Amino acid sequence: MLKYILKRFGIMLITLWIIITLTFILMVSVPGSPFNSEQSSNETIKANLEAHYNLDAPYHIQYVNYLKSIATFDFGPSIKQPNQSVNDLLGRGFPISLELGMVTIIVAVISGIILGIVAALKHNGFIDYLSMGFAVLGISIPNFILATLLIQQLAVNFEILPPATWSSPAHMVMPVIALATGPMAIIARLTRSTMLEVLTQDYIKMARAKGLSPWKIVFKHALRNALMPVVTIMGTLLAGILTGTFVIEQIFAIPGMGKYFVESINQRDYPVIMGTTVFYSAFLILMLFLVDIAYGILDPRIKFHKKGGE
Repeated sequence: MLKYILKRFGIMLITLWIIITLTFILMVSVPGSPFNSEQSSNETIKANLEAHYNLDAPYHIQYVNYLKSIATFDFGPSIKQPNQSVNDLLGRGFPISLELGMVTIIVAVISGIILGIVAALKHNGFIDYLSMGFAVLGISIPNFILATLLIQQLAVNFEILPPATWSSPAHMVMPVIALATGPMAIIARLTRSTMLEVLTQDYIKMARAKGLSPWKIVFKHALRNALMPVVTIMGTLLAGILTGTFVIEQIFAIPGMGKYFVESINQRDYPVIMGTTVFYSAFLILMLFLVDIAYGILDPRIKFHKKGGE
C-alpha cells in the first residue's frame, strides 16, 4: 500500500511539473505584452515595467525563476492589480470558490445517491422513469444555461431569491443548483445501475430470505458496494465542478477565483493566469490522488501487490 501511495505521489508531481511547463510555454508564446497600452504613450515606461517584472529576461531564466517561486509557494505580484500579489488574490477568492464547490459536491452526492436508490428500488415503475428522465434532463442542460433560466424565473419573474453576489445562504441556492444538477444526474444514473446489479447478488438474496426489510438490505448490505463506482468518478466530478465555478461565478457576480481569472485573461496578467492555473491544477491532482487512495481503502477486494502474486 505504501509503495503504491509513493508511486502515485511521484506521478502526481510529474503531472504537475508538465502542467507548469505547458502553462509557461503557452504564456510566453502569446504575442504581445501586458504593457502594450503603455507603448503609445512612452516606450521607456513599458521597458521599465517589463524589467521590473523580469519579462525582459531570457525565457529559460524566467522559467527557472518561476519554478523557484512555485517551490516556495510564492506566485509573485499581479501585474494589473496594484499592490496585490497572486497569493493575496488566491487567499481572497479561493475560499469562496471552494465553499461553492464543496456545497455543490455535498448536494450533488446526497441527492444523486438518494435518487438512484429510489429509482433502483422502483425499477421499471413510474418513479424510476421520472427519476431517470430528470437525470437525463440534468445531464443535457449546460450549467450556464440553467443558471440564466434560474435567474429569469426565481429572481426576476417570481422574486423568490436574490439574483447575484455572495453575502447570505440565500445567494448560494441558485449557483449550487446550477452547478449540482449535472453531477447529481450522473451520480443518480450510476447509482441506479450499480444498485440494480448489486441487488441481484446471492448475499442480497440471502438477506431477503432472512426477512430483513428492504431499506436495511439497501443501507446495510448493498449500498457500500453500489457506491464504489461513484467513488471512482468523484475525482472527475470534483474537477468539473471546481472549474465550472468560474463560469457560474461570472454569471452570479460571485467574488471567487473565477472573477480574477477571467479579468487576468482579459488584461494579460501573466502571474495571475499562471498562478491560478497551477494552483487549481495542484488542487485537482491532489483530489484525484486522495480519491485513488480512498477507493483502495474502501474496497477490500483491491490489493496493492507486485505482479506475479508476490
